[in-house]
Amino acid sequence: MATPKFLNVKGSTFHQELKKRVNDYFVETKKSVHGNFSLYFKAVLLWSLYIALYIHVLFFTPANWIAILECFALGGLTASIGFNVMHDGSHGSFSKSKFWNKIAAYSVNALGASGIMWNNKHNIIHHTYTNIDGVDDDIEIKPMLRMCSSQKKYFIHRFQHIYVWFLYTLLLLVWVFESDFRKYFSKKVGIVPIKKMSTFEHIAFWVAKAGYYFMMIVLPIMLLGFVKWLIGFLIIAMFAGFVLSIVFQLAHTVEETAFPVPEADINRIENEWAIHQIETTANFATKNKLISWLVGGLNFQIEHHLFPKISHIHYPAISKIIKQTCQEYGIKYIEYRRMRHAIVSHAVHLRNMGRA
Repeated sequence: MATPKFLNVKGSTFHQELKKRVNDYFVETKKSVHGNFSLYFKAVLLWSLYIALYIHVLFFTPANWIAILECFALGGLTASIGFNVMHDGSHGSFSKSKFWNKIAAYSVNALGASGIMWNNKHNIIHHTYTNIDGVDDDIEIKPMLRMCSSQKKYFIHRFQHIYVWFLYTLLLLVWVFESDFRKYFSKKVGIVPIKKMSTFEHIAFWVAKAGYYFMMIVLPIMLLGFVKWLIGFLIIAMFAGFVLSIVFQLAHTVEETAFPVPEADINRIENEWAIHQIETTANFATKNKLISWLVGGLNFQIEHHLFPKISHIHYPAISKIIKQTCQEYGIKYIEYRRMRHAIVSHAVHLRNMGRA
């Protein structure tokens, strides 16, 4: 399967008008599209908490119940650093400085994942071919999950809305120990080839993996013993995996989002790219400032997919512009008022896909 093309709609002014209005907002307010002090403060705060907790658990041996709580906190911080720091950095929106964007983007290496593989999987593929079966790696969880109607259905899928929550806890473990290596050795993300890696990138990939394994596996076993390490590491990785999965899946696999299938004869999506992004993406809990702060604005997923190079700190403001423009052009803007509503919709979607 080759990657599909998007319809070039003659006379369509939607995307052009949307970009103009958002650009006008930044011109009028004289704001930078990048991050600001509040984002940099949050980045320092999250990383400081992560390092402090890591040191405390490892070198100060707290009581078991305290250590368990701190491991849950480390898991939450792993996800939050990914959402707030790495994600903006990987899109070049964290800072005006390319250097600091790279530092932010590749901070994910310290959390166990490969920044190089993430860039190919997320920035290049997911952001272009959102929810397209066979291309978007984020909905390729076969055979355990059936995320859309074009995927093959097995009997076990009747229960996927029940067991999916456990599968989500495995995301980071699979990511750190399997999927990065599968992409590296196959030189592909699904069907899409990865750009040829430089010698430096090859070395960086292996050094980052070795460094993470030493800091999160070898050293803790040496200091704490195998059993304590295993319990702590599983709590961190599984809680982080669950949070990461929930946030990303609520953005695209709910009842109202579309899963377009390219026309077979011409391999084309019957929509222009911008409208495709809106129809395959959903927002949730956008009025909840705590959730927005913790997930790095990824509850404003429509804004992020349309303008990935704009920092998430600006999403609440530009969401009003995008929503108004969608209304004028008769395009449905999918939004769930509360996070729990989106979770229920995701579960219903999975149940429907398992029984359809």
